[in-house]
Amino acid sequence: MRRHYVYYRVHEPDLADACATVAALQRELRAAHPGLEAELLRRPGAAEGFVTLMEVYAKPPGLEAELGAAIEVEAAARLGRVLVGPRHVEVFETLDGG
Repeated sequence: MRRHYVYYRVHEPDLADACATVAALQRELRAAHPGLEAELLRRPGAAEGFVTLMEVYAKPPGLEAELGAAIEVEAAARLGRVLVGPRHVEVFETLDGG
């Protein structure tokens, strides 16, 4: 199964806003795309006033490239006001037998 991992930084004071924005986005995405799995993770602690967040998306049997691109466009638009630097997208696939 193909998964998209998207990580980025926000200023620590913007953390609650970023989390609420992502939670709303992920609820809407799951409703619009049945079977979509979405998660928000946080790197423990903060470094120099920044927090690193990671969004994880999967949709069995695999997240299509078009859906991944659409998620990225919408997320970047909604989070633009709190992002510190770019969003980094990484795509991983499950190994055979895994």
